[in-house]
Amino acid sequence: MKSDLLLIAGGIIYGLVLIAVVFVKTRFTEPFRIDALIMPNPSEKTRPLNLIAGVCFAGYSIYSLLNG
Repeated sequence: MKSDLLLIAGGIIYGLVLIAVVFVKTRFTEPFRIDALIMPNPSEKTRPLNLIAGVCFAGYSIYSLLNG
């Protein structure tokens, strides 16, 4: 039960960080980019992929929190 809550909280936080990656370019946020992990040449054009992934991560985690 406690580990489920930690996992859900981690998903929400990671989703919010991915959303922040689209708008904030810092040394902290750059390593969390999804597009840098799955694309051979990430650029500013692939940055919006992080917004989509962040909304999915955070949304599913919030859904799990409310319906779990």
